[in-house]
This record gives sequence, structure tokens and C-alpha cells, in this order.
Amino acid sequence: MTAVKQIEASARAQVGKGAARAVRRQGLTPAVIYGGGAAPEAIALDANKTRLLIYAGHFLTTLFEVSVDGKKTRVIPRDYQLDPVKDFPIHVDFLRVAAGQTIKVEVPVHVVGQDACPGLKAGGAMQLVEHAVEIDVSPESIPEFLEISVAGLNIGDSIHVDALKLPAGVSLTSRENLTLVSIVPPSVDSEVVAAEPAEAAAKPTA
Repeated sequence: MTAVKQIEASARAQVGKGAARAVRRQGLTPAVIYGGGAAPEAIALDANKTRLLIYAGHFLTTLFEVSVDGKKTRVIPRDYQLDPVKDFPIHVDFLRVAAGQTIKVEVPVHVVGQDACPGLKAGGAMQLVEHAVEIDVSPESIPEFLEISVAGLNIGDSIHVDALKLPAGVSLTSRENLTLVSIVPPSVDSEVVAAEPAEAAAKPTA
């Protein structure tokens, strides 16, 4: 489950590219809160704190309460932009959320059961086809991740999205036949690399 985190913000009177650049020069990140049947609200966040929140992980699946002049709004990040050179946040979009509302979010897939996977023990490799899946869920119930087990899979086997065990209140919106994980044969390159030392050892020395 996601915990609600607090963010302090200030209102922005001006919008547009020029105003956004001026905000960034002050060490702030321009942002906007939209949705919920209300007009978009332009705000500014502390750039350093925002950067730490983004790089801490799970940013797009974390609930926040944004406080602007004492008024708190519950939101979830929907998108953010990073400077392509310096990697600091240059804009954040927040969506207002209300009690009883459900939203679509992507959550990561964690693989377990490798120790009980015959295909891996036989030299196969695990190919994670999808790193995340989209779900429909209330903001208060967003799971940090969903688990999929490869226990019992042999080389050539795959496991699909319908094998995921979903918490209560979570429904999948990804397509039904979506492949998540496959156990594939060893690559030719790895076999060649493994064979080279053995061939070198078999050659007689001069």
C-alpha cells in the first residue's frame, strides 16, 4: 500500500515558458494540479526535494498531499520531465484524487521462485518481457509491486498476466494474453564463450 506523503508548494501567478524558466532560476520546479472537476492550479515545488522524491522510486504510484498556503489537496503524480543534461525535474503534473475514485497506474512486476525453476537449473535464462502492468485501483490501495512466480517452469515455458495474484480491489487493465516472463534456451554466444576456455585447455603446448 502507498503511504500519503506531504509536499509544501507555493502558488504560481504566471504560466507559460518564460514564467516557468523564471521559477526554475529560483531553485523551484513548476508543476500543475488538474482534474477532479476543478480548474488547473499552477504551483511551484522545491526542486531539490522534488528530485529526491522522484529518484527514491515509486513516484508515479505514491499519493501526496500538496499544501499551498495551508490548503491541502490529495494528488498523485501523472507525469514528470527531467532536464536531459542535468537530470533535475523541470515540470510535474499532478492529478487530483477523491475518496472512492479509482485510477489507472502502472506497477512493477517482481519475479520470485527462481530457486524452484527447472528451466533455470537446466541452463536456461529468464526473460522478463514486461517490467510493469497497468491496473485499476483506488489511490489508497496501490500496491508497490505485483509478484509472479516462475517455480515449475521449464525451458520454452512462459507465464502470462492472468497468473498474477491480485490484492483485493485491484483489477488488471493490461491485455489478457500479455506475456510477462519466459524461460528461454541458453544463448549461442554464451555457449561459445563457455566452450572457448575448454578448447584452449585441450590444445597441446609447444
